[in-house]
Amino acid sequence: MNTNIKPRRGLESQCRCRNCFTAILTILASLIHINLMGQDARTIVERMDRNMRGDNSTQELTMTIVRPNWQRTISMKAWSKGQDFSMILITAPAREKGQVFLKRLKEMWNWVPAIDRMIKIPPSMMMQSWMGSDFTNDDLIRESSVIEDYEHRLLGMDTEQEKNCFKIELIPKPEAAVVWGKILLWITEEDYLQLKVEFYDEDNALKNTQYLSNIQTMGKRKLPTHWEMIPAGQEGKKTVIDVVKADFDAVIPETFFSQQNMKTLR
Repeated sequence: MNTNIKPRRGLESQCRCRNCFTAILTILASLIHINLMGQDARTIVERMDRNMRGDNSTQELTMTIVRPNWQRTISMKAWSKGQDFSMILITAPAREKGQVFLKRLKEMWNWVPAIDRMIKIPPSMMMQSWMGSDFTNDDLIRESSVIEDYEHRLLGMDTEQEKNCFKIELIPKPEAAVVWGKILLWITEEDYLQLKVEFYDEDNALKNTQYLSNIQTMGKRKLPTHWEMIPAGQEGKKTVIDVVKADFDAVIPETFFSQQNMKTLR
């Protein structure tokens, strides 16, 4: 009659083992979550920004504006120094060739050679389309800073383009003059590269989604070289930017970013 006792004990032992295993997994998951959420979201964003931008950079890019019935391509050169200085020169097509956009600290300017005029771009125009594309003036000229103008919160981990990514929420600081009500970033865990961005307005409605892909080594560093900005709810519309060439070793003086240089830039 004792034959019934051993299986019962064995069953109880198996249950205890399963419960212990489940408890261990729960503890490990909790420790991973605590360690993850304990990381500094701002530090992750700073590292991403350094990787994507560099202290000094020169780039050659093409931008293709895609619409349901037409598309056009704009070629450009871009220079940047940290977060405070940037310059973009349009090199094609002929109609826009020679136009220059300058950001110097908090001032932004546009030189239009066709009318021989220097135009100051006010903060109120940051939300407007840049060169008729789905990128805003702020996206390209970068008046606002994803580091200084936002509070950062690490929401957890997510997968984007089959890569483990930090998912980070950016909420504007009360005093910051920014165009977005919220930004979500997907930044790779391995290389701290930005792969996806969602832009929301003040009513928390999704306005644009940017996808960054085709990671290549340029200028001795990895970076996504294919960017797509897709407006929400507008089928058949997007803007694509491809990085043709990039150099992060050039030393660019602050004096390069001047109104005088805008008129002679080639």
